[in-house]
Amino acid sequence: MLVDVTPLRELPDYRRLVTAGLISTVGSQLTVVAVAYQVFRQTGSSFQVGAVSVATLIPLIVGSLIGGSVGDAVDRRKILWISALVLSTTSATLALNAASAHPTTWIIYVVSAASGGLIGFSDSSEAASAATLVGPAHLSAAAALNQIIMQAGVIVGPAAAGLLIANVGIDWVYAVDACTFLVSAALLWRLSPIPPVPGTTRPGLASVAEGLRTLRGNAPLKGIFAIDLNAMVFGMPRAIFPALALGPLHVGVRGLGYLYAAPGVGAFLGSVGSGWVAHVRRQGRAVVIAVLVWGAAITVFGLVHVFWIALVLLAVAGWADVLSAVLRSTILQTTVPEEFRSRLTSVQMAVVQGGPRLGDLEAGSVASIASPQFSVVSGGLACIAGALITAARLPGFVRHERPGREL
Repeated sequence: MLVDVTPLRELPDYRRLVTAGLISTVGSQLTVVAVAYQVFRQTGSSFQVGAVSVATLIPLIVGSLIGGSVGDAVDRRKILWISALVLSTTSATLALNAASAHPTTWIIYVVSAASGGLIGFSDSSEAASAATLVGPAHLSAAAALNQIIMQAGVIVGPAAAGLLIANVGIDWVYAVDACTFLVSAALLWRLSPIPPVPGTTRPGLASVAEGLRTLRGNAPLKGIFAIDLNAMVFGMPRAIFPALALGPLHVGVRGLGYLYAAPGVGAFLGSVGSGWVAHVRRQGRAVVIAVLVWGAAITVFGLVHVFWIALVLLAVAGWADVLSAVLRSTILQTTVPEEFRSRLTSVQMAVVQGGPRLGDLEAGSVASIASPQFSVVSGGLACIAGALITAARLPGFVRHERPGREL
């Protein structure tokens, strides 16, 4: 039942990679909460909270596609540590803006967009590097371990953000994030080189197009991208967490941090106990079920007004989401050749990182027109409907099975 920790125990480079990922994830989650809170306090608008998130969408998608092309053709280690260094400067800029006498909202938009492009550029190389370092035998274990590391950061970061904002100020939150990127860069610099596969297409539009062409006729890949995008666009209500925390839930900024952290708690527990996922044979069907559970939990979350029940429902949603993530990552890494790994992973990163930003805009817009609660409930129901439609339109995805004699 428990996750296999063999890659962590036996592979020093993989340990450095995931440690760097944990540190940078904690810092990034600090900034996620700080940006949402700062924009909401300065504008009083949930739409603005969603808009500042979606401002990163185009840079993130472009950065992901370019990063995937470059990552298949150059040493991925260089991409990782250089990107971490540059990201430290974006967080430092947010810190300087927050510390000024009159913080400017447009600076948050610009810097968030720049950091989104950088994150997109580097994330595909990070995910592809993990798969390369562990090898085919440990792909499922690595996918689960990566989720454990990420969700640990998603728990610690938001919870710490609420406490730091309340006690030392937003500018210090951004400054801590800048420091986490510097530490991550130092760890990534110590990785062994991760050179490209000989004969890989040179970086550029032709390389990007070549990677996208591999999606033709590949129902499992189309399915994992479509169903995750659906879940994140309609079932991700984080943009209205500030309105809920400062409004109907009446829990303030400390409670806001817990709302952001709650899905991570469920996801962390799900990751730790995800050893059984490696033995799931009908992987496509399992992904659909997990997304349906996510949508149902989010729907009920929008109907409750008791804080601890809301946290439990968000944790259930996070548990379902991480099981879906482990399965989707395994499907991707087992169906894509090594020479296309960064490019196809870049598409996945664009969906994983871009979907929540579209979801922020969707949730914030509906909340501004109707109410925060209506936004959550309608989004959860739309997520359920979208999962069922995806399953109906892509039967090859639902029928996808992992080869072998697993259950």
